[in-house]
Amino acid sequence: MVLRVILLALGVIELLRPRKVVDFWMGLAATNGDEIDLRPWVYSAARVEGALLVLWVLRRSRSGG
Repeated sequence: MVLRVILLALGVIELLRPRKVVDFWMGLAATNGDEIDLRPWVYSAARVEGALLVLWVLRRSRSGG
């Protein structure tokens, strides 16, 4: 249940603020986060990922699984 709440929160944040989420994770993953140039579609992909996370959590909650 806790994992679902965390995934739901991450999904909502990715839907609303994809740039902040992607920039945060890229800053952690890269050794020099200031010089990373991401393609514009990366933020759209993050938004789609957020939507899929939200839909998955809601569907699992409704089915009782």
